[in-house]
Amino acid sequence: MRERPVLAHRFEHAAVFYRSTDEYLDAVLGFVGDGLERADPVLVAVPGPKVGLLRKYLDGLAGRVCFADMAEMGANPARIIPRVAAFADAYTGRAVRYVGEPVWETRTAAELCEATRHEALINLAFAGTDASIMCPYDRSRLAPGVIAHAEQTHPVLVRGGRPRPSRTYLRAGAFPADCDRPLPGPPGRAAALTYRDDLAGVRAFAAGHARRAGLSASRTSDLVIAVGELAANTWRHTDAAGTLHIWTAGGELLCQVHDSGHISDPLAGRRPPATEAASGHGLWVVHQLCDLVELRTGRAGTTVRLHIRLGKPAGSPPAGPAAPAG
Repeated sequence: MRERPVLAHRFEHAAVFYRSTDEYLDAVLGFVGDGLERADPVLVAVPGPKVGLLRKYLDGLAGRVCFADMAEMGANPARIIPRVAAFADAYTGRAVRYVGEPVWETRTAAELCEATRHEALINLAFAGTDASIMCPYDRSRLAPGVIAHAEQTHPVLVRGGRPRPSRTYLRAGAFPADCDRPLPGPPGRAAALTYRDDLAGVRAFAAGHARRAGLSASRTSDLVIAVGELAANTWRHTDAAGTLHIWTAGGELLCQVHDSGHISDPLAGRRPPATEAASGHGLWVVHQLCDLVELRTGRAGTTVRLHIRLGKPAGSPPAGPAAPAG
């Protein structure tokens, strides 16, 4: 078994930086192997091709590891935390290990920003738990700004198998400044609707523009439900009208909803609401139905931008790392 970057046996969230497949294998297999020696349940979520690579080098231990394709599980990064939480909940009272690689170089700019926000929120979602989390970052392919974001969102950094505190770590739930700016306004060509309590009108407006954009019937239905949930939140939680803009760009249909409300829970929509709960379902449903969701909230109100792809995903991961040296 390879040299292991051993992290403390308590909540730990570490970024490991690698430049080659050998470095990747050393870090990930060491972390996984240490967890297996402790009899910890282990979840590994990495882009599809890397699942096969890790299975190959686990020396017959792959059957003891739960694998997930991050390109599917984390296509919308807001869906990652509930998946990891469900895994941890299945082993209540035990320490768990999780390898999560939510960032790759073909992600769109919006996806990279949301993946960074996800990394910041992991520190809130699992604070006080007995979970060890390792997130690999490819220094040879990712932009310097993405690496800087990893250093700001991970309390621990691993280089050369040795963990150390990050000097630029912000705090649990704090986002890097350039991933927390207000969303840019819709383009001038965007269709616009001001609404208050005419939820049927909002749904009809969204459905009509989705069909004209060429969205399939099933995805049009998903979009209409998501937009309806956001408009209903405006009606329930504010005393003013909301605005809805719809346009197409970059192979996507985008719908942006803005109202005067403020969302105080940074993990809203990233934890499944209790079945009997009277509220809290809206954002959860939105995240489950849309390919990507950007949410910014503050004194100026809340803006939510929904992304629905019109064709092949633009941010699919690369085919995979090169074969290990030697």
